[in-house]
Amino acid sequence: MEKTVIVVGGGAAGFFSAINIAEKCPSYKVIILEKTTKVLTKVKVSGGGRCNVTHACFEPKELSTYYPRGERELLGPFHSFMSGDTIEWFANRGVELKMEEDGRMFPESNSSQTIINCFLKLTQKLGIEIKTSTEITEVFKKEQFLLEVKGGGKLVADYLIIATGGSAKKKHYELVENLGHSIDSPIPSLFTFNLPKHASNQLMGLALDASVSILGTKYEEYGPVLFTHWGMSGPAILKLSSKAAQFLFDRSYQFKYKVQWHSNAEDLIDYFRKETSKQQIGNSKVESFPARFWDYLIVKSNVDRTKRWADLNKNELSKLIHLLSNDEYEANGKTTFKEEFVSCGGIRLREINMKTMESKIVPDLYFCGELMNIDGYTGGFNFQAAWTTGYLVSEGLYAKS
Repeated sequence: MEKTVIVVGGGAAGFFSAINIAEKCPSYKVIILEKTTKVLTKVKVSGGGRCNVTHACFEPKELSTYYPRGERELLGPFHSFMSGDTIEWFANRGVELKMEEDGRMFPESNSSQTIINCFLKLTQKLGIEIKTSTEITEVFKKEQFLLEVKGGGKLVADYLIIATGGSAKKKHYELVENLGHSIDSPIPSLFTFNLPKHASNQLMGLALDASVSILGTKYEEYGPVLFTHWGMSGPAILKLSSKAAQFLFDRSYQFKYKVQWHSNAEDLIDYFRKETSKQQIGNSKVESFPARFWDYLIVKSNVDRTKRWADLNKNELSKLIHLLSNDEYEANGKTTFKEEFVSCGGIRLREINMKTMESKIVPDLYFCGELMNIDGYTGGFNFQAAWTTGYLVSEGLYAKS
């Protein structure tokens, strides 16, 4: 008798699990349900429209460290399917990936549409049915799963995969809660630090490597810091926001942080005093700093930019050193990009068999993607978690076939 598999969620994890299930279990009828009118919308906009498919990190233990939530639990799954497997999977289906200097990997076409076309072509080839504008309001489990559709209608499935993605709205998780699962309250992750009407907003577009730490905590991150017209962003800020997501949420995103712009500020200032003593500080050349950033620091220090290095007093020198090594800011809010939204929180991982992604509470119920309490840093890690968990779902169903 033909088995029916229903995947709720037409995103990256949902499609990947559906395709792998159909390839491994050709006798199964596989259906993807999407409540909106379009599928794979996050894939479409990710990576600035290029789709950051994965990251060039090829050791499971190292890869797992890029997940503030799920590090320990993903170690086993990554031994089954990780970055190298993702590259091979897409290559075997006609999509070559390329690596950039920072390790991010994109399709050679530089277009997310390549990934979307690959998935849609495979679903058509494998006979996977896609139903859009189909929202599930209730799920009941007896011998099979009975799904009630918004607006009327019912669907029946032998196996149910829920891959509805992450969200900061708890209502998003009602389906799984009603099936007996517990939810770690979802909150935003990967966001920028807002500095409304701050003088640094004039530096919009500049990026510098720096060490950023949240005052009063051990949270610290090093990497590119990007100035925006509303505050600070870039990999260092985004990673820090992910690490400290709960801490910052609890403080309503009102907090102080400091930036170390130079690792040897005293040596740098000492060099200028000795080697350019007759030069005005405003005309000094800091190799790693854009000129307007150096001007910004001088203005912030309240030191006269026309003064010569030899004429600066100890207090003025101390101010410059302090700004280079302990430049403090007070954040007032956050900004998340809806298209690339990532949340931490979701289904508690202890309620899931991480070898197969099957529920420990409801037999034949599976999860994959950001619906679970798994989230990674920016750089392709969240998509890799989607591919890995989606693949393991297919392995779990194959073992039952």
